[in-house]
Amino acid sequence: MPDPPWIVDAWVNLLRPAGGAEGASIFGRYGQLPALREGTKPEALVAEMDAAGVQLAGLCGTDAAWVAETCARWPGRFFGMVSPDPRDIMGCLRTIETCVREYGFKAVKLEPFVWRRPPTDRMYYPIYAKCVELDVTFTTQIGHTGPDVFPSEVGRPLYLDEVALDFPELRIVGGHIGWPWTEEAIAVAWKHRNVWIDTSAHVPKHFPPTFVHFMRTFGQDKCLFASDWPLLPIARPLGELDEHCALGTAVRRKFLRANAVRAFRLEVAP
Repeated sequence: MPDPPWIVDAWVNLLRPAGGAEGASIFGRYGQLPALREGTKPEALVAEMDAAGVQLAGLCGTDAAWVAETCARWPGRFFGMVSPDPRDIMGCLRTIETCVREYGFKAVKLEPFVWRRPPTDRMYYPIYAKCVELDVTFTTQIGHTGPDVFPSEVGRPLYLDEVALDFPELRIVGGHIGWPWTEEAIAVAWKHRNVWIDTSAHVPKHFPPTFVHFMRTFGQDKCLFASDWPLLPIARPLGELDEHCALGTAVRRKFLRANAVRAFRLEVAP
């Protein structure tokens, strides 16, 4: 019999239908424009997870109620991540409080390029404090931005160094491997015990050699698998992993499961 699903995908998305230009450039490059324009169906996501051997996924979307509903509909398959509007700081903090205390969400996810402010901006600091208070993880995008209407500078991984210094109890996951500043991401993750890197939107075939070395050696406790579905089909990065990264059995399990369990304080065995 095949092994039961055991992998954790640290970042998947629920999308409502959208027709704006903001996401069209990047979704078009990945060949996923229909997912952007038509939206995503949770049933399709669960089917892909089952086929790829993914037990649990970090589910995010701007519609927190839909995320909560999906988590409740498929118990044990998702952990919620809330993405509130940080410009309305009190409303944002109330939303986080509700999602964590009432719906059991495990993370807050914000992408600084959307707001054109780096992670060190004072706008985010009450959010970091709330994450520490509620013992939930802060996850973000690091590296350049795919959409061609947003600036990339705010995604420099080094900004997270200052955040981690100011909030040493805050668990931080930086997505998209930090490319093209991957070495910055490695340096920050190595320096701070509560900083991790996830591989969302990137496939092993294109991982920089320095990142593969980090995954295999001194960063083996610091890297998390993530697909960024529907931007990438879940099976694609998993299918390339052994050929292009050649992780040993123990390190492979850390990357595909155990590190995410620790980073998000998931209530499953590592």
